[in-house]
Amino acid sequence: MRARLPLLLAALLLATAAQAGREPVLNQVKVPHSYYWRELYLPQLTTGPSAAAFLPDGQGLVYSMGGSLWRQALGDDLATELTHPRGAYDHQPDVAPDGNAVVFTRYDGAAMELWRLDLSSGRELRLTDEGAVNVEPRISPDGRRLAWVSTRGNGNFNLYVAELGPAGLTNVHALLGERRSSIDRYYYAPVDHAINPSWSPDGETIYYVANPEVAWGSGDLWAVPVADPAARRRVHAEETSWAARPELAPDGKRLLYSGYRGRQWHQLWLTTPNGAAPLPLSFGEFDRRHARWSPNGQRVAYIDNRDGGTTLRVMDVIGGRTDTVQATRRETLAPQGTLVLDIRDGAGQRVPARVSVTGSDGRAHAPAGAWLHADDGFDRAQQKTETHYFHCAPPCRLQLPAGPAQVTVRRGFETLPWNARVDVAPGPGKPLIAHLQAQPLPPAFGGFVSADLHVHMNYGGHYRHTPETLVRQAEAEDLDVVHNLVVNKEERIPDIAAFRPGVDPASNAVVTLLQGQEYHTSFWGHLGLLQLRSHYLTPDFSAYRHTALASPYPHNGVIADLAHEQGALVGYVHPFDWDPDPAKETGLSHQLPADAMHRKADYIEVVGFSDHRATAGVWYRLLNLGLRVAAGAGTDAMANYASLRGPVGMNRVFLDTAGSRDPETALAALRKGEGFASNGPLLGLLVDGRKPGAELPAGKHAFRLALRSPVPVQHLELVHNGRVVKAFELEGDRRTLDAEGELDLGDGWLLLRAWNDQADPGVLDLYPYATTNPVWIGRGRASENVQGDAAYFTAWLDRVIANATAREADFNGAGEFDATLDYLRAARARYARLAEGRDE
Repeated sequence: MRARLPLLLAALLLATAAQAGREPVLNQVKVPHSYYWRELYLPQLTTGPSAAAFLPDGQGLVYSMGGSLWRQALGDDLATELTHPRGAYDHQPDVAPDGNAVVFTRYDGAAMELWRLDLSSGRELRLTDEGAVNVEPRISPDGRRLAWVSTRGNGNFNLYVAELGPAGLTNVHALLGERRSSIDRYYYAPVDHAINPSWSPDGETIYYVANPEVAWGSGDLWAVPVADPAARRRVHAEETSWAARPELAPDGKRLLYSGYRGRQWHQLWLTTPNGAAPLPLSFGEFDRRHARWSPNGQRVAYIDNRDGGTTLRVMDVIGGRTDTVQATRRETLAPQGTLVLDIRDGAGQRVPARVSVTGSDGRAHAPAGAWLHADDGFDRAQQKTETHYFHCAPPCRLQLPAGPAQVTVRRGFETLPWNARVDVAPGPGKPLIAHLQAQPLPPAFGGFVSADLHVHMNYGGHYRHTPETLVRQAEAEDLDVVHNLVVNKEERIPDIAAFRPGVDPASNAVVTLLQGQEYHTSFWGHLGLLQLRSHYLTPDFSAYRHTALASPYPHNGVIADLAHEQGALVGYVHPFDWDPDPAKETGLSHQLPADAMHRKADYIEVVGFSDHRATAGVWYRLLNLGLRVAAGAGTDAMANYASLRGPVGMNRVFLDTAGSRDPETALAALRKGEGFASNGPLLGLLVDGRKPGAELPAGKHAFRLALRSPVPVQHLELVHNGRVVKAFELEGDRRTLDAEGELDLGDGWLLLRAWNDQADPGVLDLYPYATTNPVWIGRGRASENVQGDAAYFTAWLDRVIANATAREADFNGAGEFDATLDYLRAARARYARLAEGRDE
């Protein structure tokens, strides 16, 4: 789970601008933590249904699927395509009460706008056009008004209402004024939001979700009279996560919503307009969301992920009989063809891989039932929309519009990308074979296994993973070891049932799955706990203000001790998006320097969900002081997301284990710093024939290095004590280099790194980056920079101590407070001695 520290927002924006064009998807939204609201709230492209609305007779549905709108009669397997925009995707249909029109959301890579479709003529009318995010359109019962959620104006989600006529919308206005809560919030904007609108049957009231004075969760259920917005009232208080979507039954007595009250997954619940104690309407260890009443109130349509992907079902409210709406036959707006993709490795064997397919319609396509994923950012100068992809266990069969299509296949870092342009003809089609070419490092540099140290199997996304499906994704990414870090999202821990010590039984001959833990405290920084031998640590968070767990105790040093008692490795995950400056950052509370000095931190995600160069800058300072914190890598992929930061294995560490996936061997290599971390380039380094993690005397040394990369590399450098001592010229395709030479090295460390100034579409990350662990030279402490770096961390801990002291009232007594301050002050004193030139 990713939670960025709210420090130096301006610096973060500058860093984002420096990434040469790569920007977050829908960057006009000014709500923090886009990896939550984008997936948990906004519509996503999925091959299965994503939202549905009943037709007025209750005998059919209009629903979104694969970026189009479809109409289907209940009990029939034929789905008729209603829309198919070129290079854009349609979502969230709402049917007019007379059944003549549908209002929906269309995403074109730049914004989400509202459109109306006339069902009799097929004519489309654009309703909004201000470049904002406009979602959740709901037509009033009389068909004359429209309510929806928009970011227009200030970039926050707010509730809007307008008159809806033949020419479009008039009298557009925010129903609720802008309001700021008096409490501080971490995952949500300081401005209150209003989302999930629906109309009462009489058209006088809108039910919605809002978060006034709510610190955790997307808010409570509210009601507002349209004619008197000042009379809004809270109906029911409950922690929600963007998906409650309350809707009053046609009889006006039952309020339906999705919630996870005391559970790990969303199910359907009923309360009343007056907020009676909720009772569940459905049960199960999976999500039921996007629920809609039938016009007569006897049935409910919803989307669930019981089978892994998204499925549309209709359930009888009385009796619970449930029908699955399946589009076995499809009547499309354009002729379709079939593409059968086969994937082979260098030995001619079939292998799974990651695939992107763009059809002649400019849209992403995938096999029916495949999990379609989308990147979390892209360069708008190079692409119209973000990259979409799916994992293919060949052969894979796709239906897509006839005409030219572009196919790209990728498999891990040791395989070169494969691209092809193919003309898809109407009819059954012919197989297309992708022959993948390997480009591994020479074996002299090590026998590596790759590991993603930071994955979340399930985290509230559209899909539902099992250990078996996670292993299959890792295999398609040519990833050897996966650490699923079980973690909370406020009240829930979706993967808690999967936690177990040792190797997960879902592991197979090529992928080892291990269940670990991410410990949450957005005050001290998040920890990865790898291979706990006994039990999951609870509560798995601290410092949650405005709750009974507001205390910053236990601090991360305490948690590290508890994890080490179980034989686990402890690391800092997704550390820094910026270059921390203790002289300016009054809010600095990250505990890494203290834990590094106390030898509690075994590794740091130098390559992860952060800025790699900024994180490496802090890491270099620790290395200069002789603090041997190893380089790790973790994607922080919420693997069941459709809008995924990923894929799984995008950030990985290569561990020199002679090819062994044995967990003890791999973790020992990680602890010793034997290997390299990367999001693409492969690096090999030998110094006097010794690999990273080795210790050598100061003096002259012969080096040998190798680069193999699936994407072009701009910079390849040997770094000694934080200073580039040798840069290498890359020519041709800039993907390979072998070099050797000699260096005269003083005390400290030496490593090899590769990086680019800007993003590359072939790496779904900020920019390509890789680093080896250091080779230690002489006494292993830099011969220069020690006092300056020690003073830097002394100032850093001054800030941490001041901020911990400011939260004294949150601690549960003087014992917690004193123990925390003593721990921090002891680390500071050791840094201060080094800053004064006194050796440790």
